[in-house]
Amino acid sequence: MKVQFVRQTLSTVEADAVVLIAFEGDGKPKGGLAELNSGNGGWVDEVRASGEFHGKMLETAMLHRPKGLKAKRCVLIGGGDAKVFGPAQMRKLVGALARKLKTHSMAHAALFLDGALATEDLAQAATEGAILGNWEPTVHKSDKKDVRFLASFTVSTAKGNLAAPVERGSIVATSQNFTRDLVNEPANLLTPMVLAKRAQEMAAEEGLECEVLDRERMEQLGMGSLLGVSMGSSQPPALIVVRYRPAKAKSKDHLALVGKGVTFDTGGVSIKPADGMEKMKYDMAGGAAVLGAMKALAKLKPSIAVTAFVPAVENMCSHNAQRPGDIVTAMSGKTIEVLNTDAEGRLILADAMEYARRQGCTHMVDAATLTGAVVVALGHVHIGAFSNNDEMFDRVAKASKGQGEKMWRMPLDDEYKEYLKSPFADLGNIGGRWGGACTAAYFLKEFACDTPWVHLDIAGTAWLDETKPDMPKGPTGVCVRTFIDLALGW
Repeated sequence: MKVQFVRQTLSTVEADAVVLIAFEGDGKPKGGLAELNSGNGGWVDEVRASGEFHGKMLETAMLHRPKGLKAKRCVLIGGGDAKVFGPAQMRKLVGALARKLKTHSMAHAALFLDGALATEDLAQAATEGAILGNWEPTVHKSDKKDVRFLASFTVSTAKGNLAAPVERGSIVATSQNFTRDLVNEPANLLTPMVLAKRAQEMAAEEGLECEVLDRERMEQLGMGSLLGVSMGSSQPPALIVVRYRPAKAKSKDHLALVGKGVTFDTGGVSIKPADGMEKMKYDMAGGAAVLGAMKALAKLKPSIAVTAFVPAVENMCSHNAQRPGDIVTAMSGKTIEVLNTDAEGRLILADAMEYARRQGCTHMVDAATLTGAVVVALGHVHIGAFSNNDEMFDRVAKASKGQGEKMWRMPLDDEYKEYLKSPFADLGNIGGRWGGACTAAYFLKEFACDTPWVHLDIAGTAWLDETKPDMPKGPTGVCVRTFIDLALGW
């Protein structure tokens, strides 16, 4: 989709539909709304008075062949309460708008911003919403006659210049869609080594450094925890490392973004139920998110060093598979009793986190579809967030709030370590039925050591089980925007 900013008046916008935002409780129309209203016999007043349009969030009204405008249609879309309207609401609004317009075979859409709406943060969010809303998970359909996309999206305003935020929004959303494309791939087409190849191609395109550690190198480094998970698969594992280095660093801090990359998870010998197992291709959503963030950071150029680490494996059943009761030695030297082979994400992250520390990373965030327990606790609304450092958590929380990616801090008290005790090894990989998300996070805390660290459990937020107004069923690309904002705001 072609995305652009054009400074022009409402009357000169050429598009299949030009869009104006109106709010609940708005009084006399102002700006573009006043121009539309006066030129079309009080149409804005009429749709409000009739009850057809109140300005509620995502509510729409359409005028065909509006007088005085070059656009073929004018669409009013409700923004809800103007007092709470911000970038998150704008992103959702334009995403829903894009999905609605393209299903009506409108290829060229324009959003006209004026007054308090003509700001950089809202223009960027609008651009992101359009690109995210235009994405579909239909790449593998052979018959695409019913799959429609917007061909262009224009942000317009009569005054000022919003070209820079529109460009930033395009970079961010395109990177988030890159993540969604990766997560959407089935496991027969996206094995660990294919994921590594995609990372290498992205890095080469964006001017980043990419290194892929193979099984032999990981054996040399003593990554027994990661390699144990990969034993059951004929597909070799990979540890993907993508590096960004600023031309002039303003800080000695080095941020690690660590993402779980299980390209398919059967549960191993502790096999999952068949119902819903096909969704387990999304078990690499954390890894895809950190790669998507790196794609954007290469262009947006934060002033600190950032390195992504993606341990990529398949967790499969075979005569070679890891068994419950096995004991593995992690790269850190800690021994782990594998009590459940379906608690594999924490095992691969443990070695990736230790490797990140040895690579000189001073701060660390990981994203992982780690536990069903976090979905029980928080549903599909909030990311579960855990941290060993309040200042680090505050940085991540500020970034997530600014990007509308909701997260909720969960406890990480030392008492949770009691659940992980093993009589045979330094710790077990599960802690029993209770507090599953917390014990999983505490397991990872053992490998973060004293490095300021935040763990994001995205099991409930990385995939939509049903279509939403602004997004289709499938991968969401959650955490990409948070990671980008975290690095840029450092």
